[in-house]
Amino acid sequence: EPCPMCLAAIYWARIDRIVYANTREDAAAIGFDDQLIYDEMPKPLNERLIPIERAEGEAALSVFKAWTEKMDKVRY
Repeated sequence: EPCPMCLAAIYWARIDRIVYANTREDAAAIGFDDQLIYDEMPKPLNERLIPIERAEGEAALSVFKAWTEKMDKVRY
């Protein structure tokens, strides 16, 4: 199955079908360490191994506002 990074890209690209040959267990058997990522994703942000904090403020929102007003944006 797709690794976590590829899976995210697949969803963003709106691909409508995935065909895979090897499972995450197969990947782990040859040394891939994706399980940590699978384990971390469902956790609340404050419980993940890598600290994640939000930088609040108008400056952060202004970037999103500029994008929404952009005439030639690519919609996600």
